[in-house]
Amino acid sequence: MTQDNKAPDGATPHLEVMPLGGMGEIGKNITAYRYADEIMIVDGGLAFPDSHQMGIDLIIPRIDYLQQNAGLIKGMILTHGHEDHIGGLPYILPRLPKMPVYGAPLTLGLVREKLAEFGIKEADTDLREIDIDKNEKVRIGKHFHVEFIRMTHSIPDNAGYILTTPVGRVLHTGDFKLDEEPSDGKLSDLARIEQAGKDGVLLLISDSTNAERPGRTVSEMEVARNLEEVIRNCKGRVFMTTFASNVHRIQNTLNVAHRCGRRVVMEGRSMLKYAQVATQLGYMEAPDPFLTSEDVGQLQDQQILFVCTGSQGQPMSVLSRLAFGNHAKIALRRGDTVILSSNPIPGNEEAVNLVINRLYEIGVDVVYPPTYKVHASGHGSQEELATVLNLARPKYFLPWHGEPRHQINHAKLAQTLPRPPKRTLIAKNGDVVKLAADEFKVTGTVPAGAVYVDGLGVGDIGDDVLLDRVNMSQEGILIMTAVLHPTPHVEVVSRGFVRANRDLDNQIRRVALESIETGLREKKRLEDVRDDMYGAVRRFVRKVTGRNPVLIPMIVD
Repeated sequence: MTQDNKAPDGATPHLEVMPLGGMGEIGKNITAYRYADEIMIVDGGLAFPDSHQMGIDLIIPRIDYLQQNAGLIKGMILTHGHEDHIGGLPYILPRLPKMPVYGAPLTLGLVREKLAEFGIKEADTDLREIDIDKNEKVRIGKHFHVEFIRMTHSIPDNAGYILTTPVGRVLHTGDFKLDEEPSDGKLSDLARIEQAGKDGVLLLISDSTNAERPGRTVSEMEVARNLEEVIRNCKGRVFMTTFASNVHRIQNTLNVAHRCGRRVVMEGRSMLKYAQVATQLGYMEAPDPFLTSEDVGQLQDQQILFVCTGSQGQPMSVLSRLAFGNHAKIALRRGDTVILSSNPIPGNEEAVNLVINRLYEIGVDVVYPPTYKVHASGHGSQEELATVLNLARPKYFLPWHGEPRHQINHAKLAQTLPRPPKRTLIAKNGDVVKLAADEFKVTGTVPAGAVYVDGLGVGDIGDDVLLDRVNMSQEGILIMTAVLHPTPHVEVVSRGFVRANRDLDNQIRRVALESIETGLREKKRLEDVRDDMYGAVRRFVRKVTGRNPVLIPMIVD
């Protein structure tokens, strides 16, 4: 718990900045600001599991601090509609009191769709639309004044914000790149950032994702031109996959397909969902009506373009099912071209490479970066990060939205500029960053971390369970059931341990039985007999096989 930061007479007022997710990592973004007896929240995202987090569907941020201080929460703002910023809301909002949630039209449209999937009624929420282009301002509680500013990214309606508090201004870029040729023609509002810098920015919180990359990030329109060149030269069917939320990329692909005389088929639930919401709200417009896979039978191969899910190698995605021949209606064949207009998210490289290799085995042409320039990051590189730092001229700097290496490289970049920040902190999730006119430091921590979602279970799986799953996947499992009466005997069942080996099973039974008989002679408690059996079998198995399977001993009296 943080101490009350309401300033007594003569004391210096301060703001507390508490990243509960998204700091020192990429994903599950959520930040809390606290001044006196008021809390404001920014975003509520999710992350996707790494390969070692077996069986986990999603990861959401831990919000114990917010639940413990629920009565102080005055509102929430959303920067944009990507999963790592809004995907956790169906789990977060029901656990907190009803509050105003501010966001742009597309962002809230995607939130409404997501909440509806979970059976959460809009009447149980308080969603309020804002206009980024008008730099709309909202007041949250007595102490938080928020001004939204447009920042280009890989999704429309992306916002940064200027937060004015009693201690000074905080400028948060949100996710951004300074695209000089954005698909929708809407540039980042650098003039407003520059003006904020002249007025005085106490703290800059800035996107660190590409802090290791020199130069500038490629424009989205350059990707569109490269996609058109590739698609125009394809003789057969084209299958293109990208992030379903990349509305700009999909819109450009629809335009390219129209110019190349191809009709578009949308495949994949998330792709259809994003397209539906974006179209309803006017952020996407198809030059030609979409077709279904059943409608293309009368078209020639060079007249068809599929836009499908699967950019991250997800096993049940459309592209993965196509690659492994499991799609119910479509089969890939020689002459087809598959375009992966995306890069793997860290942790998904193996899954994506598996799909790519399978596509090559089928005999289709495969187009993917970096060999082909058919993808651009939605995050700014070093030159763009430096531009924001130079315009904002912050007194203090908090690199955000990146792993430690990204944060540290961003901090180093800031120190090379003509007017570097007076102080930079490399924070972690759960840090309480105290901000005052002449103070910027970590003063404590609050609970933070990961909550695992597995099926219908939320938070009922911890790292201990994941470790067991990893061990079982690597070493297998060995179950020993000892029945004591009328005569002690032991049954052994194993999975993923060794091939069927009757001699080894008999040896394990003998070791277990000897341990049990010794324990019974010495009149030990059954719990101790069980533990002795576990230890004896573990030592034996390790000695004769060199392996450490998960052992489950059971005694039936």
